[in-house]
Amino acid sequence: MPTFLAPDGASLHYDVLGDQGLGECVVIVLAGGAARDPGYLGDLAGLASSYPLVVPHLRGVGRSAAPSRVEDGSYWRQADDVEALRVHLGAERVVVIGHSAGTRLAIAYATQYPRGLTGLVLITPPAGYLVDEASDAGALIDARRGEPAFDAAVAALEGAPDLAGGDDAFNAWQQMSAPASYAAWGPVEQEHAGIGQWYLDAARAFFTVDPPHDLPARVRAVSAPVLVVAGAQDCMTGVAPVRALARLFPAGQIVVLERCGHYPWVEQPGAFRVAVDPFLAACVTGPARAAAGLR
Repeated sequence: MPTFLAPDGASLHYDVLGDQGLGECVVIVLAGGAARDPGYLGDLAGLASSYPLVVPHLRGVGRSAAPSRVEDGSYWRQADDVEALRVHLGAERVVVIGHSAGTRLAIAYATQYPRGLTGLVLITPPAGYLVDEASDAGALIDARRGEPAFDAAVAALEGAPDLAGGDDAFNAWQQMSAPASYAAWGPVEQEHAGIGQWYLDAARAFFTVDPPHDLPARVRAVSAPVLVVAGAQDCMTGVAPVRALARLFPAGQIVVLERCGHYPWVEQPGAFRVAVDPFLAACVTGPARAAAGLR
């Protein structure tokens, strides 16, 4: 597994999915959780067959060690690690894809290192820290009540994980609450929910540094095109705040997938690819064609 050096000299791991060689524009994929092993991303419904995907193991997750200073594991400061990875790969341009909590890091990177960013894909992003739109997650939950697995999952979410129990207890809580993250709880969803463990210390570190108070204004200054992918039944984020987040970006657009919760590439893989493929094609090839004087 390849590694790169972070700004503080730490050796961090990353995966490259797909057989194609890396070009001058690379696609970096940031896992959520927070602090979940990126294996749960799979190949994003076969996306790696079209574009090589570079998937870093964030600080304290997977094969990357925890930082010596806990604050360096925050999503705000790990933007420096993403930039170091871009430089290590020799990429002049980058498209960043983030899922769930990973979209916090993706947005942190976009606002701190906009120069080489040619596109941003935010999959089911939490948005309450950036917008004032009231969440409709409660209404989505109420519409699902009466399903035994779902009701048990919501009860787990409304409780609190046993943080004193370490990674094992934290992962057990995540598994108990997993059915609430999907629009349905069938065999595909159940299998996916078991992939990729969470790392409690890394999850804590992820939120140790608050972003600057003017982050919404910085988001409004991001000029790169942004695609937000939402699930119409995403009880984790709701839909209304996610729509508001998409409007915050000058070049933002949103696709809301029906019969879909928090994991669109798993629940609606075909619709996910229909939404993402043309956007990525334009981001990856568009700037290069423009630089060559082509349209």
